[in-house]
Amino acid sequence: MVVRPDVLYVGTPAYLIATRNPDGSANLAAASSYWALGQMLVLGIEAEGQTIRNLTTHGDLTVNFPSGRHWAALARIAYLTGRAPVPEAKASRYRHEPDKFAASGLTPEPSEIVAPPRVLECDLQFEARVRRITPSIDGSFSMVEAEVLRVHAAPSVLRPGTELIDPTRWDPLVYSFRHFFRRGDEVGWLPSSRTAPHPPRSDG
Repeated sequence: MVVRPDVLYVGTPAYLIATRNPDGSANLAAASSYWALGQMLVLGIEAEGQTIRNLTTHGDLTVNFPSGRHWAALARIAYLTGRAPVPEAKASRYRHEPDKFAASGLTPEPSEIVAPPRVLECDLQFEARVRRITPSIDGSFSMVEAEVLRVHAAPSVLRPGTELIDPTRWDPLVYSFRHFFRRGDEVGWLPSSRTAPHPPRSDG
């Protein structure tokens, strides 16, 4: 059957992106368009928000990955914008909020390399710097390529005695068709996994 869903978020990690406003304060936004390869991130950022304005003028950012228990914090700021006045295209759904850390109930934590803060409650935090911004064909968003400069991880999500993220200890928040989910049961892994207990079975 051919269908036309209103969104194509088939299941991606939700994240919180912090950037620096022109006055030096922090902007925090919830987002979910994300992929990574090596040390590079590609983020889809709306064209009408304060985040892309900040990244265009000051390329430092942090990308913070909440756990499933933090979904309500993202929902609280989903329709808030740091832009004032609110752009016409967003005016029917969004309202201006200069302090989205306070609005979300989350805590800013100083970064070590970049200017914007990290999110204290997030078990995984990336400090990054923009390397390229490419506007989309229709102009509604931009693809932001950012290099990860430093990764912070809570000890609780690491394989004991290593610096490896243990996926069995990590509870990412997943965004799928405008719903939030926690990770389900593990069903397998690739031979390249460094945290798997044994090679995958040949029967798949």
